[in-house]
Parts: sequence; C-alpha cells; structure tokens
Amino acid sequence: MTGHKFIQRGAYKGKGIAVFTSGGDSQGMNAAVRAVVRTGIYLGCKVFFIREGYQGMVDGGDNIIEADWSAVSSIIHMGGTVIGSARCMDFKERWGRLQAAENLVKRGITNIVAIGGDGTLTGADTFRAEYTDLLNELESTGRITKEEREKYKFLNVCGLVGSIDNDFCGTDMTIGTASALRRIIEALDAISSTAYSHQRTFIMEVMGRNCGYLALLSAMASEADYVFIPEDPPNANWPEKMCKKLKQEREMGKRLNIIILAEGAIDVEGQPITAEQIKKVVVDNLHQDTRITILGHVQRGGNSVAFDRVLGSRMGAEAVMALMEAEEGATPCLISLEGNQAIRLPLMECVKQTKAVAQAMKAKEWDKAIELRGRSFSRNLETYKMLTRLKPVVDPNMKPVTVAVMHVGAPACGMNAAVRSFVRNVAWYSGNVLGIQNGIEGLIEGNYKKLSWRDVTGWVSVGGCFLGTKRTLPGDQLPEISAKIKELNIQGLLIIGGFEAFQTCLQLFEGRPKHPELMIPMVVIPSTISNNVPGTELSIGCDTALNEITEICDRIRLSAQGTKRRVFIVEVMGGHCGYLATLAGLAGGADATYIHEETFNVQDLQQDCYQLAVKMAEGVQRGLVLRNEKASSNYSTDFIHRLYSEEGKGVFSTRMNVLGHMQQGSTPTPFDRTFATKMAAKASDFLLKHINNPSTCASNKANFQPHTACLLGMLKRQYQFSPIIELKSQSNFEKKIPLVNWWLKLRPLLRILSKPSGVHGDEAIELTIEDRLTDWGHHD
Repeated sequence: MTGHKFIQRGAYKGKGIAVFTSGGDSQGMNAAVRAVVRTGIYLGCKVFFIREGYQGMVDGGDNIIEADWSAVSSIIHMGGTVIGSARCMDFKERWGRLQAAENLVKRGITNIVAIGGDGTLTGADTFRAEYTDLLNELESTGRITKEEREKYKFLNVCGLVGSIDNDFCGTDMTIGTASALRRIIEALDAISSTAYSHQRTFIMEVMGRNCGYLALLSAMASEADYVFIPEDPPNANWPEKMCKKLKQEREMGKRLNIIILAEGAIDVEGQPITAEQIKKVVVDNLHQDTRITILGHVQRGGNSVAFDRVLGSRMGAEAVMALMEAEEGATPCLISLEGNQAIRLPLMECVKQTKAVAQAMKAKEWDKAIELRGRSFSRNLETYKMLTRLKPVVDPNMKPVTVAVMHVGAPACGMNAAVRSFVRNVAWYSGNVLGIQNGIEGLIEGNYKKLSWRDVTGWVSVGGCFLGTKRTLPGDQLPEISAKIKELNIQGLLIIGGFEAFQTCLQLFEGRPKHPELMIPMVVIPSTISNNVPGTELSIGCDTALNEITEICDRIRLSAQGTKRRVFIVEVMGGHCGYLATLAGLAGGADATYIHEETFNVQDLQQDCYQLAVKMAEGVQRGLVLRNEKASSNYSTDFIHRLYSEEGKGVFSTRMNVLGHMQQGSTPTPFDRTFATKMAAKASDFLLKHINNPSTCASNKANFQPHTACLLGMLKRQYQFSPIIELKSQSNFEKKIPLVNWWLKLRPLLRILSKPSGVHGDEAIELTIEDRLTDWGHHD
C-alpha cells in the first residue's frame, strides 16, 4: 500500500485532461465526471468535457470544451450522463482515431478518463497503443506541427467502469449497479403487493445479457422463488422442478410467487429461456394467474443512489491522481473498488478476464464462468439457493441445538433480513431458534417466540425489527440472564444491533468466570445506521439511512428551485460518529460538513460561509451544509443556522432542517438486505461449528477461549470474526465510537469537491491482477 500523500493545490498546473462517457449510460456517471473536473481544477489542470463519447472526440469542435468549476454544479444526483454518450462506428476506423488524435493535440490534452464498459475501455487502450503512429502521420501530413508532435507525444489513459450489469472483472461494483438494483427492488416490492392481493405469479425480466448479477441479487433481496441467470443454466427438466416448487409453495399457504429472469438466461444447451416460455409452463401446468413485467430501461433511469454517487466521486478523483502520477506512456490503468479501498489495476488484464467469462459460457464451462465472476458471485448464488429451498432437511446424525437471536440498540433497516437468514440457516441443520423479544429485558422476562422456516417468510423487505429492540445492557442482571439461558437451554446466542449490542456481548463474556452458563458461543452482527461499531467497516442499516438522507437533501434542494440563493443547514443522526454526515455530504454534494471527529471553530464556520457566498456570486443557487447531531456541544445546529443567516445577509437566505427518526425508517436497500443475509449465514455457521465442537462446547469449560465470543465484521474486503475482548481496546465507550475510522480519509476529498481549497489524501494502492486473484478466495 502506498504511503498517505497530501497533494497540494495546483501541483500539476497546466496539464491537459479530458473526460468522456461512452456506450450505455449508468447512474453515477455524473458524479464521476464532477469529481474528475473538480479534482483536475484543484490540481491546476485544464479540464475538458468530450461530449457524446468517442463520436465527440472524432467530430471535435464544440464537442470538446473546457470545463470550469460551476459547469458540474447540481449534477451529482442526476441519472444518465450530462455530457452525453453515443455508440461510435467512426472511432473503429483508423481515419476516425486519426481525427480524434488531432483534436486532442490541438487542445493540449495528454490525459483521458474513459467511463464506460469493456468496449469503451478496449477502444481507449487501442487508441493509446497506436497514438505515436497517429501523431507521426498527422505531422507528416502537416495537420500538426513538429512542436505539437513533440509537446503532446504521449497519451495516458485511465478507465472507470460504468455499467449497471456489474459484469466487469476487477471491481466489486461498477458505477450504476447499486442504482439499477434499487430500481428493480422498488418494482419487485410494488409487484409483490398486487400479486399478493390476487394470488398471482409474476415473472420479471431484468437486464443482464451476459451477466446474472442483477437478477441474482434482486432475487436474494426480494425472496423470489426462482431465478434464471446465464452463468448457472438449469437442466432440461427445469419446468418440472420449477412447477413442483411453485405448487408446494401455494399448498403451504403462500399467495404469490416471483420468478426473476435475466434477459440473457439460457439452458444448459445454450438455448434462450424467455419470459413467455416460463409463463406458458406455469399456466399449462399449474393454471396460475401469471403476468410478465419487463423492466427495460427503467433500470437505467432515475437519480443515482448514494452508493453510486460516492463510488463515482472516489473513482473520478482517483483517476485524476493516477493520471497525474503516471509516467509518460504508462500502461493504462483501471480504477477499481475492493471493499472500501480504491485500487489501480492494469486495464487490459481486467478486460481480458471479463472476456474469459464470456468464452467460458460459450464453451458451456459453467463452473468456470462462475469462478471467474469471483467468490462474491458464487457465494451469493450459494446463499440464495439455500434460502429458497422449500423445506429444511433433517439430518439424523446431527443432534438438535437451540440458539437464540435478539436485538440490542436502536432499530435499523436490514435487521429482519438478518433474522430471516439466521433462522433458515439454523433450521436447515435441524436447529431450533428462539426469537428473544425486546432485547435483554425480554430475555430476563422469558419473552420469546420459537421461529420456524415459515415464520420469517416476507421479512427480508421490511424495515424496523419484528422482534423489538431496546438499549438496555446486562449490567448487574447477569445472574437473571444466566438463569434464563440455563432454563431455555440456549446453546448459542446471536446479538444483532449497534454499539450496545457490542457492549452486551462484552459484558456477557466478562461475566463468564462467575456465571458458567454464559460459556456459550456468542456472535454480534453490527446493525446500526450510525456505523459506529468497532471491528467492522460497515454496519447493516447504514446504507439505507444514507440513501434516506441523500434523497431528503435532494428534495430539500428542489424545494428552493424557484428561490434564488438559499443555504440549507441539515442535522443528521449518528451520535458522535460522523459517518452519515461525511458520506451523505459526499453523495449530496454538500458545501460543508461538521462532525465530532474533526474539530472546528467559529473561524471555520465563517470561512465556509464566505466560500458559499463566493460560489453563489459565480452562479450557484443553492447550498447544503450537514451537521452531525453531536458534532459539538456548543456549535449547535441552531447556532450554525443563526451564524450563516447573519453572515450571509444580502447574499443568501438560510433554512434549518433536523431530519430525526425518518433516517431509521424506509424499506431496506438491496445492499442492506443482501449484506444482512450473508452476515447471518456466516454467523449461523460460526455458532453451529462451536456448539458441535467438543473442544469448545460448554461442557468443556477449560478449553473455552475468547474466540468463541466474536463480532462479525467486514474488514478489508473480507468477513472477519474478531474476539469481542480484543475490540475493547479499540473503542471509546464514552462516545460510543471506534478509535479508528476508515471513512475519515474521505474528508479531504469531500473538501476538494465542495470548495476550491484543501488537501487530498491519495487513498489508492498499487495492486496487480495476480494479487487480486490471490485474495479472491477470502472475499465474498
């Protein structure tokens, strides 16, 4: 990993850089374009838009224009691409690339950021490879001078993948995938209610000509009964298997069935499977009222979700840094996301691996195709299949176990999805699950319900928590808790919640010496909108909350559409943790954000106010300022509102909004649903493994080690169980926050994109494709 660098403003003064989008559009492209422009301007570059993709590069003229700061104002939320995209046949011809090279040279452009799919990125690499020959020809024919030829002889290329299909190898998520998934899930949730009313079967076709990612993830996030994807084609008897499953579901009382189909779905012989074909099978065999919905380009439309805005912003800024740091004529790189880390990969190696998936599918090597998609894809497929099996199989060789699940802390979207996954995973292995209601208090009172496979049907899409939750910690009630664990014969415990859930597990662990009943395996799944739990980089629920804040800020800004120069001061939740304020600030294009972790004073507030006034003098009409609820005990939201109102007199008006508990509400996002599903599956494996392991079971107390009480978190691209006692030293219990927060490194980027001053920490690491493949086995 490279050292943390600080790049000063104007460090690359005079360098020419251009950004363009090509191929199919995707939500989040505008965030990337905005980041490229503003990061480039910050570094002193001359930044150009190339409109209409490669066609604009060939045509030149007004299609290649210099961009200023305000040119990318108020675009971060928009879907599509404001600079246009087009399929270009001219660029595939040498004369077209020759014309494009001349247009770049005439404007002093030696660096380009290409945003698109594998066709776009392959074209950029081809262009760079023959650039020297193109310039030689342009000089020999007198179209450029010898001086121009020498001054602009190298072209550096950096690629960003913009594709809703998430079909590109080398990155966890492509720009636009999260937004497309959100559109699909919104449609599925809406369809489910009408299908339930009429006992219908719905077949939904989603995009994915060569990749089943959207279909698979939307199936997992919606409890769909059946899914068809190109990487895992069904055998010839799929009509019989599908009908048997649908029939059994109805016989068990289910009123609706959902079948999801990727547009590129095929059978094992490579023959297409169509929605009409599936409908005919269902109607002919089951006589069910069956309807087809083809979402089409709805999936590409609408505003981008918070994840895509943050992803586009980080990738766009990192692309500029990669180009500025590259040697002349360097191999083109791809900016990728691995977990929470921005990395740089050799572009064409990623393209080559992406094409290898298509080749494997063409050769009907299905297992190889799934393997090439990565461990994450195969794990998603495996988890989905397990959760949609109709009835749990009873293993006569495995003795039944009893485990309990409860929530401690505030509610967060995705908690129900976690419980559903946990119950079904345990039930599959013949275990019993006790759902403890209302946390520690409910456990002491014996307030629980035995949860079966069918009890949790429909839970994945519902926000809040059906089991109920409270913040009460064990404290001095360990004797009562121990007695109840013994009475109910609880052999393992899953705690889902925020910082209080972590504290609860820690207190139970520390109570083991005096209370042997607590010597059972325990695991915590962090679920809190604040994302303030040690031992994990992400918590279930924070993605939904982030989207809620971002969408509310979008609406707040729109409310002032006809009002000139208005600044909104918005208070968000998070306790002492500034995660929501920081990420929402990045996603919402905030002008300033105030958090507890980064001290500020009245001079800072005045400076931010002044910079807002300057921006508004340049044409910006609306401003957004976010404050974390506990950023400062003295500089309250009301104080900041009053200060801005006073300092901005005559320049802008000010309004204040406290978002409150609406941030905890809403429907869980696809990310929170699938994240919760996979976390709970891993937690169940953890508990069952230790319960059935003689060396760590409660009867062998001498061997009971700290690794049997853990927190399951996402750390550096992989799921990791951290002993709860080890996390004690990594926590600030007074403020209820971790001592180290990865997202703080995004703060310099937030400043660069919001105001023309600050510093940017280079957050990328150099990584070869071989390194990445080595890590894939541990990451899903």
